[in-house]
Parts: sequence; C-alpha cells; structure tokens
Amino acid sequence: MRCPRCGSMDDRVVDSRIVKEGRATRRRRECLDCGYRYTTYEFIETSYPSVVKKDGRREPFDPAKLEKGIARACEKRPVSAKQVKDIVEKLTAAVAEEFPDEVTSDHIGECVMELLKTVDEVAYVRFASVYRKFRDVAQFREELDGLLRSR
Repeated sequence: MRCPRCGSMDDRVVDSRIVKEGRATRRRRECLDCGYRYTTYEFIETSYPSVVKKDGRREPFDPAKLEKGIARACEKRPVSAKQVKDIVEKLTAAVAEEFPDEVTSDHIGECVMELLKTVDEVAYVRFASVYRKFRDVAQFREELDGLLRSR
C-alpha cells in the first residue's frame, strides 16, 4: 500500500479485523518510513448482473444508483443513512447471488419496496409512486389501502 502521507510503499499491518458481516477486512497499517498510521479495507470484487429494463435495454447493475433512489424516497423521514446502506447491501448481495447474469428492473423494484415497507411506510409509498408511475390520487389510494390491509 502507498502511504497517504509520504507515498512510500513500505508498510506493516498493525491490526486486521473482519467487518461488514464478513464481506470485508479492515487493516490498520503503519508506514515504515514516516510512521504514519492509516486504515485500509479489502473487499471481494463482485461482478454484478446486467439489469434488463422494461423497454428491453440492458445496463450494468449500479448499487450507487440504487442507493440514490432509496435515499430520495427516505428524505425528511426518520430513516438513517445506515438503514439506507443496509437496504442497498442486502439487495446487492441478494441480486449478485440469485442472478449472476441478468436481473429485471421489476424484480429490483419489488425487492426495494418490500425492504422499505419494513423500514418506513411513507418512504415505501414514495418509492412505489415513482416506481409504479402513479398517474393520479386513485392509484395512491389503492396502494395505501393495500398497505393498511396488510397490517
């Protein structure tokens, strides 16, 4: 590793820990030239499937895009950034495991809504309104009625 302070490539590992439910290793390192201590993380490189859109187009699965959409639905709600990241991590792991080659955007959207429903019902309805392209108040009402019935 290159020291962020002096640029030297000589370091030693001071401490290692497994983090993120076993999906990463956190290492504390010390530069042998300047003595600066810094932290690095090692992740398994994951290949993601292609996402098949409703119109048939294919694009790479992008966890950052997913996180942005979920965070938008959770704006001004009592949902922490950690909860949003947890949803993204759960969904990303499930998609990579279940669908190695390609997954439909419909499947991803439905999974997001199921996870959001357990975290915050308002965020769930916000996400559903965009995902399902609600055209009027009647569609909102149908979704809310379904949510209330499922309680």
